[in-house]
Formats: sequence, C-alpha cells, structure tokens
Amino acid sequence: MKNIRNFCIIAHIDHGKSTLADRLLEFTKTINVTSGQMLDDMDLERERGITIKSHAIQMEYMFNGEKYVLNLIDTPGHVDFSYEVSRSIAACEGALLIVDASQGVQAQTISNLYMAIEHDLEIVPIINKCDMASANPEEVEDEIIELLGCKREEIIRASGKTGMGVEEILAAVIERVPAPKGDDDAPLQALIFDSVFNSFRGIIAYFKIENGVIRSGDKVKFFNTGKEYQADEIGVLKMDMVPRKELRTGDVGYIISGIKTSKEVKVGDTITHVANPCKEAIDGFEEVKPMVFAGLYPIDAEDFEDLRASLEKLQLNDASLTFQPESSLALGFGFRCGFLGLLHMEIIQERLDREFDMNVITTVPNVSYNIYDKHGNMKEVHNPGGMPDPTLIDHIEEPYIKASVITTTDYIGPIMSLCLGKRGELIKQEYISGNRVELHYYMPLGEIVIDFYDRLKSISKGYASFDYHPCGFRTSKLIKLDILLNGESVDALSTLTHVDNAYEMGRRMCEKLKELIPRQQFDIAIQAAIGSKIISRETIKALRKDVTAKCYGGDVSRKRKLLEKQKKGKKKMKQIGSVEVPQKAFLAVLKLD
Repeated sequence: MKNIRNFCIIAHIDHGKSTLADRLLEFTKTINVTSGQMLDDMDLERERGITIKSHAIQMEYMFNGEKYVLNLIDTPGHVDFSYEVSRSIAACEGALLIVDASQGVQAQTISNLYMAIEHDLEIVPIINKCDMASANPEEVEDEIIELLGCKREEIIRASGKTGMGVEEILAAVIERVPAPKGDDDAPLQALIFDSVFNSFRGIIAYFKIENGVIRSGDKVKFFNTGKEYQADEIGVLKMDMVPRKELRTGDVGYIISGIKTSKEVKVGDTITHVANPCKEAIDGFEEVKPMVFAGLYPIDAEDFEDLRASLEKLQLNDASLTFQPESSLALGFGFRCGFLGLLHMEIIQERLDREFDMNVITTVPNVSYNIYDKHGNMKEVHNPGGMPDPTLIDHIEEPYIKASVITTTDYIGPIMSLCLGKRGELIKQEYISGNRVELHYYMPLGEIVIDFYDRLKSISKGYASFDYHPCGFRTSKLIKLDILLNGESVDALSTLTHVDNAYEMGRRMCEKLKELIPRQQFDIAIQAAIGSKIISRETIKALRKDVTAKCYGGDVSRKRKLLEKQKKGKKKMKQIGSVEVPQKAFLAVLKLD
C-alpha cells in the first residue's frame, strides 16, 4: 500500500490538463499516444476541446529502484461540471494544480483548489505551456505563491506539448503525495465515485477501497440501497479494463456484478461484504443540486418511453442530471430535467441525439422558485405552468448566487454594467496581482442562467473567467409573462421574470416570434400578457391568394363577391386552424440578446 498514489488533475478550462495527462501516460509507457487527447474519448469532447467526464487510469512507474502504482483521475475544468471534480477529489489524496503560463490563475482554478484543500489534499502546483512565446512563468509563479503560500522551488514548470517537466511531476507525486491510509484487515469499505453503462455487461461501478480487501466472486452489498450482488469481475482501469483476482486497500478499480437498473447504483455509496459488513458508510461528497431546469419533450409522442430509457442510461454516466415526468398543453408528455448549467444542458441534448438518436424539443430554461401563499405555506415551483393564481400568492423568493469574476482592469467598466443590468450587487473587488482584479457579486440565478456567460466572454474578449456558488433565497417581485398565439396561451413559452424586465422582454419575444413563425392562410396575433393585461402585440399577415385574377372587366360587384367569399373562408380557417411553433422559435427566445 505504501507504493500506491491516488491523485487528480484540477485546472480552469483550457489550461492543458488532458494533454499533460497524455504525456504522463506516455512517459510511464502505459499507452502509445496515437492521436491527441487519449483520455477524452467522447466525440463531443474532442470536437469542443473540453473534458466532460472525469477519467480514471492506472500507471506503473519505477522510481529509485521501486515500482509505484499511480492512479490518475483527469477532471473537467468548466464551471458546469464541478460536480465531477468534487467526486474525483473524494477518491484522491493529492491534486496537481495546473495553471496556464500565459493566462495565469482564473476563477475555476481557485474554486477547484478550495474544494481540494477542504478535503485535505496535498497540492502540487504546476505551470503548464511554458514553451509558448506568450508564457509569463515568473508572474504566474507570484500569483500561485500568493494563492497557496508555497515556496517558489515547489512550483514545477512543464509543457504538455513538448513533455518538459514530466519527470519532475512524477517524482513530486511520489515524494509529496501521501500513500492512502487504511486497514487491510478491517471490514470492506469502498467508495463508488463513478459509474458507466455497458449494453453487454450492465452497469459498471468505479470505486476506491478505503479499508479491507475485495476478491473476485465475493458476495457484496451496497450500503445505502441495501442491495446484494455477486462480484462477477473486479479489476483495475488502464486504457481498457484489466481484470484482477483481488484488490486491496488504497486501490482504485471497477466492479461488474450484472446490475441492470440504474436506480440501484448511487454515486457516493459504499460497497461492503455481506458476511462481514462495515459499521457505517463513508462520507461521500455533497449531493448534486441542479441549477437550471428545462422541459425535454420527444418530437413524436410515442417516443416518450424511449426518452425515459435514454435519460436513465445518461444519468449513469452523468450523475448530476435529474429528471421527472411532466406534461404540457402545447407539447404533450415529457420530462422536467435539472442541469448544472447551460453548457451541461447543451451537452445532454447533443448526447441524446448522438448516442440514443433521440430528437427532443427543449423549453425555455429557468430556475426553481419558492412561492409562499397567504397562509404561509411554501411551494417549490420549477416551471411557470406550476404557478398558483396571483391572488393567492403572498410573496415569491428566488435563488441567489455569489459570483466571482476575474478579469484584467481594461474590462472592469463593461463587466460592471453587465452585472448591474442583471440586478447584481457588488460586494467587493480585490486586485490579485498586477492588472488583474477579482469582482464579487450577489446576483439572482435566474438572470445569469440564459446568456450571461456568453456575454461576459464577448465583452472581455475571452479574458474574464466566472465561477459561482448558491447562497440562499431572497424575496423578489416576480411575475409570469405569457405568450398568446391567436388568444391561446403557449405554456412552453411562458417565463417568470422580474417586474422591471417584463415589458422589454415581452416586446422582444413578440418581435422574435414574428420573424420565426411561418405565415399561414390567416392572420396570427402574437401577444405578450401579464395576467389579463396585454403588454405587447405583433401580427403575422395572412398569405392571400389573388382570387380576382380571373376577373378582367365586367361589373365591380363580381370582384366584391369573390373577396367576400374569400373572407368567409379565412374566418372559418382562423376558427379551426392551429399555429405550429417551430423548435427554432423556442431556442431563439433563449438568446434574445
């Protein structure tokens, strides 16, 4: 056990952690790197150049004549996937903190670092991309020293592209990161930190053994669900799964026990023996809290059950997705899904399409609100359709977040006006080093959910980084904005919005829908309403056939007769005709700015 090291890699998005992980694998001769990004094996990850899933892999390395086993977990860097990071941190004793030599410390770096420090992980600071012409290693070293309080000689300079500094990193992991603590003779305790679905083998759970030994063929049970299984196959994770006869304390591995249903594997659960169970479960990591809610509906109503099965399989690969059934007048039956953020929502949609061939319609994303009635009872509402009658509501509370934005001083003005426009209130601003400043804001989550991140990036030319944490609820003046087509309310387009933004938003939604809804044979009135009060209206004019074309002369009453006949037909059409809202329109409403 003293020769095992478990460590993860944490960094802000795009600081080169997956490339550096590839170099470590190559150097320890675990794999031959044929194409870039061996660990990011999803098509989506390679296309977008981001890590979505954490990946665990085992390396073997000879150091000072002894053989060491190194278990590496590569983690995502985007703020939406911080749950993946918290799970990886729970399974490690050390972390490599990677900072880009040209970009310096950014918001997500600090956020993930605090998470690692809370779990008492040993931090090994590394400056990556030192071979680049724009690298500033001295300045970045100062930032890291200020952040960590470490010595300058503890910081390793490296480059994932050229392989510089890889030996020093491996030596630092062996010398600085402590070996796992635990007792081989104690009852088995293993923490499940991830799970994947395999259509041939069922559900495969990844775990780290805290105490005890597990052997192939053992009878095991999952502590929280209480279900019992036979350990058909256990093993370690290399690039593929490698079966082993037994795994001991400190090892990271996988277990296959023919589990079919996704509800039986809870990430954060503890595996123990049936014959000699442990007394208590391991403290896992915090339960995931969805931030953004949106409805997912199948395009064909008969695909509802297929969509349910697809979401359950996705939930195994991505434990931060939550969903429950709901129905809508406009769209039929579907699911109300909870996501960690907008990028997460986009990735789920894309994965449903690619991996399960499911085409879905997504409604306007929103957050959850607490609604109090006159008797003081509280109801949690995830979508505007669930709002009680306005006369019964005493007050509404909306979730707030504490946001931190790190940027250079050139962009402070535009970023402040963006945050104030989103009802943010400035708590403090601190200068980190040189011309870099960190702004702290309290902001309503509902305001940043749609396009805040994109606008922040474009205002700051990509230099600002953003991170947030929920910080409770506050009372707010919110109203429900309805969109009516020919007097019929379209529930999928309803939103809850702040009183100050309602008129502007209603007007813009009507204008946008006018562009996107195709013209019909009759006039379509698009209206935005608050309760029974119409605040904005646009009209899509009817397509008209020229019925008088065949009249070439004669009395004018012949033309009138034909036009009257057409008018009656239009009136009848308007009564029975329905208006199709294309999927484009739902998406365009999100990106109104």
